[in-house]
Amino acid sequence: MKPFFVAILLIMLLVSCASTETKDKQQQATAHYQLGVSYLNDNNIEPAFVEFQKALELNPKDKDSLNALGIIYLQKLENYPKAIEHFKAALKIDKSFSEAANNLGNAYAKMGKYDDAITTYKSAIENPIYKNASLALYNLGMVYYRVEQYDEAINSFKEALKRFSNFSLPYYGLSLCYNAEGRYGDAASAIAHAIKFDALYQGDREKAIEEIKNKKLLATGNELKDLSDYLDILRY
Repeated sequence: MKPFFVAILLIMLLVSCASTETKDKQQQATAHYQLGVSYLNDNNIEPAFVEFQKALELNPKDKDSLNALGIIYLQKLENYPKAIEHFKAALKIDKSFSEAANNLGNAYAKMGKYDDAITTYKSAIENPIYKNASLALYNLGMVYYRVEQYDEAINSFKEALKRFSNFSLPYYGLSLCYNAEGRYGDAASAIAHAIKFDALYQGDREKAIEEIKNKKLLATGNELKDLSDYLDILRY
């Protein structure tokens, strides 16, 4: 065999081996990610965190594991800067990763960076194939509510309901906006719809009142105010 063809054959073998090794690592990374999701769904935070880290060691471009770690930092550890770091890393890999954009908006909102949150939520919503756009619209509406831009908030909640008519959260948001504007009848109607579609209450008003009272015991900040407002609205 001529030296030229030997060299070509060796290169092809090396490329094939490298490709196989990369594929194996990606498959292992996926397995660690799926195990991490299982742990996270069971609220086993520490093993979930470890599995997502293992996935990233095998595949540093695993956007799903980066997003999952961001969720842990955001929701469980309340380390918002680290959450933002991971969501941004996921979006750097895939700028159309709207789930990470929505989560990034949530992290900004938690930090009171409302302008950044609005921009980020809008980027998630603009993706025409984003399956959870109604949730991002609800989140956007809540940020508008926080900054007292009630018309924009109401429009966002209504747009969310156009996409998911039985979604309870936008109705809760609408009740807060209407209440803030002194539209008490509309607020009462909106929260009645929220309780109707909320899987926790299924229309049981008394159960909702009791649960909201219990939540108030542990709530602080904006959440505490929202819960107090819900109880006021439920008295109308």
